[in-house]
Amino acid sequence: MKIIDGNAIAESIIEELASEVGQLSDTKPVVAFIRVGDDPASVSYVRKKQKIAERIGIESRLILLPYDVSEKELFAQIDELNMDPVINGILIQAPLPEHINETDTFNRVSPNKDVDGFHTLNIGKLCQEDESGFIACTPAGIVELIKRSNIETQGKHVVVLGRSQIVGKPAALLMVRKALPGNATVTLCHSKTKNLASITSQADVLIAAIGRPNFVTADMVKEGVCVIDVGINRVNDDSRKSGYRLVGDVDFDAVASKASHMTPVPGGVGPMTVAMLMHNTLRAFKAAQIG
Repeated sequence: MKIIDGNAIAESIIEELASEVGQLSDTKPVVAFIRVGDDPASVSYVRKKQKIAERIGIESRLILLPYDVSEKELFAQIDELNMDPVINGILIQAPLPEHINETDTFNRVSPNKDVDGFHTLNIGKLCQEDESGFIACTPAGIVELIKRSNIETQGKHVVVLGRSQIVGKPAALLMVRKALPGNATVTLCHSKTKNLASITSQADVLIAAIGRPNFVTADMVKEGVCVIDVGINRVNDDSRKSGYRLVGDVDFDAVASKASHMTPVPGGVGPMTVAMLMHNTLRAFKAAQIG
């Protein structure tokens, strides 16, 4: 079994982006992060994204808003960034407080600055295989992992486990598109799917994004499967200083004996999400320069 090293592949992408940004003239790409409240995970994620941006040479701006900010105030802040010609990309760090509608918030961002790929227009472009749109960073990262690991998808059966707007659905669309990686026969499964194991065991490539720790077991996959594990779940572990450890949606130790390729957690899909965010930011910058 070959482990797909997301850290190494993401590092290659970061180096490529840094080289490209380094060749730019005085003007550099700028990405704005909006964080609402002080959720520890969100603080950590945004800090990580800022560090990667700095390494590449992309300027980042952080807008901090209180947890009780009104939707009207948040939208006003987004509108201001939309109008600012210096800002190339806008990222709204999820999750947002319950009193703020996430879909409306993502759609408030200009499609041309929607480097997260969550805007309805960009999702629509993905459906139409219009390459001018932005693709959500995690599915885009999955495609890049598959591409750079030379995993064949044409004519293969790809099973996507999970139907979220930000991973499952776009991943399925990418795998079924008329391109490579893609050209696959795709089955999209979810929590209401009957006889789930009978479907996942047919997969040549299994993309697990259901959000349940160690959900996929050895009896749910066939020999030679390629497993892309998107899950990041905290489970209690008293042996760790933090009191927990991170595991994926796949029982790694059990499934590894049957898989041909597999992503670890952590160190698989996660690093790719940030790398593709920076890729989208540079694309937005170049599109803005063209006008």
